[in-house]
Amino acid sequence: MKKISLWYVGIIAIGLLFVGFFPGYYYYKSRFNYNAVTVKGLAEQDVMADLAIWEIKYVATGNDLIEVKNNLEKQTDAILTFLHNNNFSDEEIQMGGVDTNDLMANPYRGNEPITSRFILTKTITVRSSQVQNVAATYANTGDLINSGVVFENRYDSPLSYIFTGLNEIKPQMLELATQNARQAALEFAKASDSHVGKIHSANQGVFSILPRDNANVPETQQINKKVRVVATIEYFLE
Repeated sequence: MKKISLWYVGIIAIGLLFVGFFPGYYYYKSRFNYNAVTVKGLAEQDVMADLAIWEIKYVATGNDLIEVKNNLEKQTDAILTFLHNNNFSDEEIQMGGVDTNDLMANPYRGNEPITSRFILTKTITVRSSQVQNVAATYANTGDLINSGVVFENRYDSPLSYIFTGLNEIKPQMLELATQNARQAALEFAKASDSHVGKIHSANQGVFSILPRDNANVPETQQINKKVRVVATIEYFLE
């Protein structure tokens, strides 16, 4: 009985050995014969912003609330007249509400005398596809100062230039990136005495909108921009 049992155990062990050997062997052969190259293809295109957003934030101060309110309304009328004279329609002009700040109501104020108790702030937003007109009008805001408009101090730019046509140029940019990637693969294949086959895998990458000119100015403040994409593609080599 012991000899028969050992015989069966030996047969089973040899069978398990072959069961593990052949899949591993063929997987090794497939990986050994697997030749591919991964390359990147760059595509860039200069574009121009097609949407401008301009936030006009202005302020009126004083100790008499009614007078301050009237002052703010006069500034509002001056700004609207200025915008209409520069060919902006009512649909492009969005009126914001009035923010009221009563310094006497501030529980954390110091003992310094208050010369202007009330501060009223209002924002008019221009949202327009007339990008060049927005830029030219913004350059003439000194006329509003002459009309008595007091702009609120801010550390960022009130202007944003946006490009909204990314989906329209994506197909041709991806096509160009793929062509450039294939050209890189052909150069690699030439150096390695191979031929470029079909695509094994591809990653289109992320589309980036950058300033066209490196002038230490944020992209949103530049009308001229550059769209860039880098595609990563793996080709079979034959």
